[in-house]
Amino acid sequence: MKTGIALGSNLGDRAASMDAGFTFLRSLSQKGYLLQSSVIETDPVDCPPGSGAFFNAVAEIDYEGSPLQLLGQLQNFEHTMGRQPNRAINAPRPLDLDILYFGDTTITTPDLIIPHPRIAQREFVLKPLAEICPNLILPGQAHSVQTLLNHLTSK
Repeated sequence: MKTGIALGSNLGDRAASMDAGFTFLRSLSQKGYLLQSSVIETDPVDCPPGSGAFFNAVAEIDYEGSPLQLLGQLQNFEHTMGRQPNRAINAPRPLDLDILYFGDTTITTPDLIIPHPRIAQREFVLKPLAEICPNLILPGQAHSVQTLLNHLTSK
């Protein structure tokens, strides 16, 4: 299943964390398929005062398991990379991995919402996603990722 994952890092060696994230995602993907965007640097959004700038990117993998299995694998890797459990909301972190979409699947559980509920409001997600999948129309959206980005940046 073609699956989009956002990567972010604003603590420690951000470049090394992003590289480790891409390598990990490739290891989860069928036949090593990985479509990855450029890494962009962005100001923190809705983070505690004094939070550092983020490196952000998006990758698409071909994943065979379930969305909840993937969520568990991503969370385990985040902890391996030094992310603290039970941290404050949007606290600085070495690596953040968020499932953006999982094919045409929609899911709402206490632990996971797919597609990610704030994609259309986040330029730091839409910009790298539009780089790799500009014509993608996410479940629940009427417009392509590129159109969503254009609309957001024209405000």
